[in-house]
Amino acid sequence: MTEYRIERDSMGEVQVPKDAYYGAQTQRAVENYPISGWRLPPELIRAMGLVKYAAAVANRDLGLLGSVGKKPLTEAQIDALLQAAREVAEGKLADQFPVDVFQTGSGTSSNMNVNEVIANRAIEICGGRRDQPEKEIHPNDHVNMGQSTNDTFPTAIHVAVGQQIAQELIPSLQRLHDVLARYAEQWDDIVKIGRTHLMDATPLRLGQEFSGFARQIELSIERARRAIQSILELPVGGTAVGTGINTHRQFGRRVAEVLARETGIPFLEAKNHFEANAQRDALVECHGELKTVATTLFNVANNIRWLGSGPRCSFFEIMLPDRAPGSSIMPGKVNPVMCESLMQVAARVLGNDTTITTCGAAGGNFQLNIMMPLMGHATLESIRLMARGVDAFIEFCAAGLQPNREKCQRTVEWSMAMATSLNPIIGYDMAAKIAKRAFAENKTVREVCLEMNILPEDRLNEVLDPWRMTEPFE
Repeated sequence: MTEYRIERDSMGEVQVPKDAYYGAQTQRAVENYPISGWRLPPELIRAMGLVKYAAAVANRDLGLLGSVGKKPLTEAQIDALLQAAREVAEGKLADQFPVDVFQTGSGTSSNMNVNEVIANRAIEICGGRRDQPEKEIHPNDHVNMGQSTNDTFPTAIHVAVGQQIAQELIPSLQRLHDVLARYAEQWDDIVKIGRTHLMDATPLRLGQEFSGFARQIELSIERARRAIQSILELPVGGTAVGTGINTHRQFGRRVAEVLARETGIPFLEAKNHFEANAQRDALVECHGELKTVATTLFNVANNIRWLGSGPRCSFFEIMLPDRAPGSSIMPGKVNPVMCESLMQVAARVLGNDTTITTCGAAGGNFQLNIMMPLMGHATLESIRLMARGVDAFIEFCAAGLQPNREKCQRTVEWSMAMATSLNPIIGYDMAAKIAKRAFAENKTVREVCLEMNILPEDRLNEVLDPWRMTEPFE
């Protein structure tokens, strides 16, 4: 049976689990929002810890923690506050953040959850007890000094998103690019048939096709970097409505500088705190870039799935690694499961983008957006899913692809699109007649041309050379 202690806030007494580091406001939120069972993403909690650390550093350096307030902190208490915030930033107290994603739209419940945990942990570091009624290190007066949820919570979202894109998503995309670029070089000697509208088109080289995939991922990396650029401005320093009430004029700049130093990402104080507090347009822009990355991942995975389809009655121009039995009824069937997994990841991200767009457009009323917890959750989920999905796709699919040289060569010669290279010599209409006759008589274009004596055989072989068709004329 859970034992409880009594904690107090401005609304009165609350029963809190005896061993919890959090306090009354967190417990009220747990009781108020039994919605999804989804806690805030751990990346966001860690970022909130880092923001609190940066805020404490700024307030310490400005001489505020030790001289301002009802109970100024001692040097030892300031050090304890910094240590406790650092512990949250390092994920060491991860089980102390039980508030549901679907909570107050500003994130106040989670902000106070972090404030309470840091305050009680700091008290403990100083030799006190987390359950003591008088908080010598106070969650509002000290941990939240110079801040409002309205500026620090979106700041934490920006920090978490920037870190996860830089540390997780971009490295995963880079690894996928390198694999695809390697195939572009290794398979450049394999000529195959192209396809437009899912129908036979002129030849190209398998390496050329994969160079296109590699370039798509290269562009995705650039888009991920632009996603980071869109969230560099931090709202911190605007406090409740953007005016900066109850905070030092230098506070926002100093916090941004600490966060930039800690993360290696060039965060900076927002140019206009009224915009930065009220609107989440930057996050909408950021996720828009991520949505485009997801669109690319879906497309690349789907094309590889198609190219590997078969093995006897479809394209089968590349061979995908076998990962699992593909059917509960058809023996020997193997499916492109890793392609399907990544495509589902991309579909989820596209759905998240609709959520982010709706929250950004409808949630920003006057001086505050009131759908921020969901925006943070959805954005970080998109980053996490894509990074992990890409890593799995590389390990279990992309890294083990093999070309089917014989199938590529056979389909090239069999294609009616071979007639395209005859256009400059005999004209489009005659080339079309040859292609249609080849199809009707179940012959190759080359065979029909020889029967009709269209060109001398040596000239015909030159014109119908598949390799020659994969490059422009000199």
